[in-house]
Amino acid sequence: MQQQIGSIKFELVRKPIKHMRINVLPPNGQVQVIAPKSFTDTAIRVAFAARIPWIKKQQQAFDQQARQTQRQWVSGECHYLWGKAYRLAVIEHAGAHQVRFGKDNYLELWVRPGTKTENRAKVLHRFYRQELSQEIPKLLDKWLPRLKVELNDWRIKQMKTKWGSCNIEACRLWLNLELAKKPHTCLEYLVVHELVHLLERNHNARFIAYMDQFLPDWRERRALLNRQPLGVI
Repeated sequence: MQQQIGSIKFELVRKPIKHMRINVLPPNGQVQVIAPKSFTDTAIRVAFAARIPWIKKQQQAFDQQARQTQRQWVSGECHYLWGKAYRLAVIEHAGAHQVRFGKDNYLELWVRPGTKTENRAKVLHRFYRQELSQEIPKLLDKWLPRLKVELNDWRIKQMKTKWGSCNIEACRLWLNLELAKKPHTCLEYLVVHELVHLLERNHNARFIAYMDQFLPDWRERRALLNRQPLGVI
């Protein structure tokens, strides 16, 4: 449900929880309010109004964040992998579509002649998915025993407003395909963050204490993620 207080629009979601949460989401600073079903509209507005300075600060940070221009998947474009910038070289050939590492920090996109822009994008996205699929199991092998939690499944998808999420009931982890463009340390932060939700559902003091215990530099990693160029999904 769309709401507005002052100049700030937000999506209101009611759930059977104890505490109200306010999320300022990438890439454009959209605001989401998750409120207990027991909260009245007045209680939500009062709590929201108290956080307006913080909300505006978060939105300003997104406004100032570097952004990539709209991708066309043509030679010479800058594309990121694990936080490193690569130049794209589109090479037409008669074989299968693929991505290779070239010399001098080039990513080579091998496609058949006449391949459309959207299909070039799919080839690169498949490459990003493969890269993530190699790294995520390593992190889960490292962190599931440390946190002493169990995970039934993990998946990758493109998300417009979240870096990741955890379905607590299903014990399923979702990670944003865009994370393949960010430094490895950011991916590890997201994995730990979402797994900690299996110990504590809400972003409360207990959640923060777990993050401090298991990943003491999580704030620096989060700041690094937020400084990375935003992709155009």
